[in-house]
Amino acid sequence: MLKLLVTGGMGFIGCNFIRYILTKYDDIQITNLDKLSVGSNPANLKDVEADKRYRFVKGDITDRELVKTLVNQTDVIVNIAAETHVDRSIANPQPFFESNTLGTFNLLEAARKADIKTFLHVSTDEIYGTTPQYGSFEESDRLYPSNPYAASKAAADMFVIAYHKTYDLKAIITRCTNNFGPYQFPEKFISKAIIRALLNLKVPVYGSGKQIRDWIYVADHCEAIDLILKKGSPGEIYNISAGNELENVKVAELILNLLGKPKEMTEFVEDRPGHDIRYSLNSTKIKAELGWRPKHSFEEALKQTVDWYVNNKWWWKPLATEQVLHATPWKLKW
Repeated sequence: MLKLLVTGGMGFIGCNFIRYILTKYDDIQITNLDKLSVGSNPANLKDVEADKRYRFVKGDITDRELVKTLVNQTDVIVNIAAETHVDRSIANPQPFFESNTLGTFNLLEAARKADIKTFLHVSTDEIYGTTPQYGSFEESDRLYPSNPYAASKAAADMFVIAYHKTYDLKAIITRCTNNFGPYQFPEKFISKAIIRALLNLKVPVYGSGKQIRDWIYVADHCEAIDLILKKGSPGEIYNISAGNELENVKVAELILNLLGKPKEMTEFVEDRPGHDIRYSLNSTKIKAELGWRPKHSFEEALKQTVDWYVNNKWWWKPLATEQVLHATPWKLKW
């Protein structure tokens, strides 16, 4: 039986990945290590708590002894744990360095001393910085992060690459575009827009709203990670994208339309510092080498996502505080 350690499994991508793996495979044992910080929610995996193939360990990836103990019981590591909200990183960068960079380092140190089959590090498109007007970033392009969150993730990527080259650690990096779907913490753009609209609050859009993001449904991202674990090569980096490039203001309008709300509920607010204009990744490599393709269209996935939030108010209502739903959270003191 394969022993899988997932870090950050109570977060948005982590909980969806764990649920995906438990649904697909029988011969697996998952340990979920999560410190239950902002963005993590025990309710995210309430439906799998009784599954004997799953166990939860509350703890921090910056805790070296705990990490060492768990890694020594593990075959494969999927490192998803991270502080992820850009606005929070602008207000207070330190937790991002500690979790995203130092935490990854601790995992790498433990992994190089253990018999780990694969170390998969889940990174982000934001480490490349803003994408030019034309073209998309490839895996070999230089990293040019624009905010503390992106910088902390870029530093972690460099450590993963170095540990593969120096210690021959069987490490792989994935870099994905913006995710959306069920169980996403309400401070993120799509989940926040849906919840604020349901509460008859205006949907805040930074600046002109012309910023472009390439969106991917979280289930497609989870499938890509699973495929890379099975077929990916150590030392490689794989961009993951679905080609759904849309202006933020357009996404807000689509959400309002699905909810039967007027587009006038869109509210343009002060832009945040260092806001990248466009993110776009070239995912030819994972498609050509591993045969991956996203299965969900943006329109279909967005409707499913809106419907999920409409039907699961029990999940988001305890999280929808005034601070989390704030129009310009980067101005807050976290």
